[in-house]
Amino acid sequence: MRLSSRVLGGAVVGLLLSLTSIPSRLSAQQPTEEQVKAILQTRPDLVMQVRQQIASSGLSPDQIRSRLRAAGYGENLLDPYLGPATENAATPGENVLSAVRVLGLSEAAEPAVDTLRNPPGTPRTDLPIAAAPSPIFGADVFRRSGTQFQPSLAGPVDAKYKLGPGDVLVLILTGDVELSHTLEVTREGFIVIPQVGQLFVSGLNLMQVESVLYTRLSRVYSGVRRGEGATTRFQVTVARLRTNQIFVVGDVVRPGSYQISSAGTTLTALYAAGGPSDNGSFRRIEIRRGGKVVDSLDLYDYLLNGNNSHDIRLETGDVVFVPVHATRARISGPVVRPAIYELKAGETLRDLIAASGGFTAEAARRRVQVDRILPPAERQTGGRDRVLLDLAADQFADGVGPSFPLQPGDEVRVFGIAERRRNSVNVRGNVWSEGMVGFTPGMRLGDALRLAGGPKPDVYVGQILVTRLLADSTRIQLHAAFRDSTGALATDLALAEDDDVLVFSRTSFRPARYIAVTGAVKRPGRLRYVDGMTLQDAVLQAEGLSEDALLTEAEIARIPSDRTSGQLATTTRVALDSTYIFDRGPNGEYKGPPGVAGAKSGAPETLLQPYDNVLILRQPDWELQRTVAIAGQVRYPGRYSLRSRTERLTDLIERAGGLSRDAYPLGVEFYRSGDPTVSAQDRTRTGARARVGIDLPRVLEDHAFRDNLILAGGDSIVVPEYNPVIRVVGAVNAPTSVSHVPGQNLDEYVSASGGYSYKADRGRAYVVQPNGKLETVKRRFLLPDSKPKPLAGAIVYVPERDPTLKKDWVAFMGSIAQILVSTVAIIVLAKK
Repeated sequence: MRLSSRVLGGAVVGLLLSLTSIPSRLSAQQPTEEQVKAILQTRPDLVMQVRQQIASSGLSPDQIRSRLRAAGYGENLLDPYLGPATENAATPGENVLSAVRVLGLSEAAEPAVDTLRNPPGTPRTDLPIAAAPSPIFGADVFRRSGTQFQPSLAGPVDAKYKLGPGDVLVLILTGDVELSHTLEVTREGFIVIPQVGQLFVSGLNLMQVESVLYTRLSRVYSGVRRGEGATTRFQVTVARLRTNQIFVVGDVVRPGSYQISSAGTTLTALYAAGGPSDNGSFRRIEIRRGGKVVDSLDLYDYLLNGNNSHDIRLETGDVVFVPVHATRARISGPVVRPAIYELKAGETLRDLIAASGGFTAEAARRRVQVDRILPPAERQTGGRDRVLLDLAADQFADGVGPSFPLQPGDEVRVFGIAERRRNSVNVRGNVWSEGMVGFTPGMRLGDALRLAGGPKPDVYVGQILVTRLLADSTRIQLHAAFRDSTGALATDLALAEDDDVLVFSRTSFRPARYIAVTGAVKRPGRLRYVDGMTLQDAVLQAEGLSEDALLTEAEIARIPSDRTSGQLATTTRVALDSTYIFDRGPNGEYKGPPGVAGAKSGAPETLLQPYDNVLILRQPDWELQRTVAIAGQVRYPGRYSLRSRTERLTDLIERAGGLSRDAYPLGVEFYRSGDPTVSAQDRTRTGARARVGIDLPRVLEDHAFRDNLILAGGDSIVVPEYNPVIRVVGAVNAPTSVSHVPGQNLDEYVSASGGYSYKADRGRAYVVQPNGKLETVKRRFLLPDSKPKPLAGAIVYVPERDPTLKKDWVAFMGSIAQILVSTVAIIVLAKK
């Protein structure tokens, strides 16, 4: 059977409100329709959700249009949401929202966060912070954010449920007639059945409604009758429940007015309000109706025993009142549920222990202490307003405790048993199963060792230590020994309770012996030494030789047997052979790089000794290719491998086919790493390169010129095209690029860029020529300064003054005055 429009409406609206995170029945302040519409217009994803709900309802488009038409809306209002999704689908607006309300707008089926007060991504302000569990018993049950204790707005309902205004019923007739009616209970408590009339159903349960329907329907439909002779049958169910407005006040976390389902109970309202606050009572929740207390709920019956017999169903206008708590006492220590409990009048320590679940196995029960704050009438001067009360052990023999009266603020401490174990002996060390073993009278050392699995094969037979604890808590040391490594004892001591037996291992006494492998191996470092270890074993553990290893000999440095002369080590050279090359093809062919020397067989195996230092020598002058790069205006740019260690810049240019027709030799860029042994890849990765200024035109004319450098691996040369521009940067008024004018000096190019700025340090201006060489102003005594003339492609840089270096004019003028005075004095003396 297809769902009714009201069921569809409840599902759709429940989806809308839950997706927009608006609390409905569980909100103390119901959001307005304008607030819902504002959120819908910012959530286009709701379009797909609404469409999916309508598609899954089972209603055809014609059925939806007929219901819209009957409600006074345009029948095409929901057409954009009936077909498949489109990119231009509109967000549900005011008319659509109203139409969905007609199809059964109701509150959401699940409590949700209020995004109007708590926007997404912000902490919730309508819930208490639950960073730590509450010490009050039962508080966390109501304050968990995941609790969803909320009855559904859709049926079914139990037999005791009484109908009221706002409930929606579905009446289905089958047999002689096939009809279905959706019937809403009016404010006056009636339902109106077409062709039958109105029936008063408010306050009736479903069985009573069925009895009334038999009477009224039989007047219209002759086939409706009780028994087997009926030719027309009917069924009435609740399609949607009404909502009740309930007031939760007193000491609760979120007091206020709540819309809850008519099937909701007192616990429903308490879950919605977050439960009693820290000051609220858990033992006496009052339900008031019409100004009178109709029932009282003890939450401990629900929390401890699962008894909800007093959890009555609420009606519109009911008030759930949580008063201030009564006497509270804390119980701590080894009990099942240590917490703060609320006690009713007449309840005692026995009731407190029972509420906490009783003692655990770790409880001593010999001593229970009550820390009490004295009542004001019993307090005396001197600040002693607290008292400790110890209860006798015999009062807890039954496990529940005495009927000792408690007062507000009492703290009951239950003490645990001692950690010390009786009838035990501890066996540790070089045995198979370390730990405690049970002690029996007459037990001997051999018995304890057998219980511990016996000694391991590397046991130290010379000594066993037995530490004994005496009655005065002092300890004495006893000694025993093994006869051999099988575990037979030379002296089988008699043990006592709490003895500690320690068995030693010979392995623990041995020093950590090792050898060191360095040089041309893939993983140099220390290796653990074992007896019979050879040089080839060490090379294998070092992951083999590297490509540059010398296979003729290796050096072993050994600790000398006699150090009286101050000798630190003795070194010997041992032979290597081709068996040390482990990376070979299937036919035994060596697969490494060429140039490996000494690849022959027949070298004797060399035994190593502890602490040997093995050095695998490297082949002289062995290395992989050194590469340099040349780019720009040469005929064959690329990365070239150097043919010798003396290859120069001109040799590389010649191998690259020489300069092209558009080359600008004065602007050559030559870059080199500070460390010539660094690979080109590392230099590129780390950026460890520096530019070297060279005069390429002079080098091309005179190969013996000093700038014809010997190349190193990783060098990079770029020959650019002619660049007729001078860049002026730094502390000038308008940093820019200007055209090159042959013969102009630094100051003229600075003037073309707006002149020096007020921050400029004119005395330190310099020119970076296109070939990378730096030129500065040369000061000359009694002659004009020599200022550099930038070439095409150069950079003029004007640095800023250092603000920390200011000239002290007072001191400067004082120095000048002293010099003048001294000069005058010398002249006067000379004239005399």
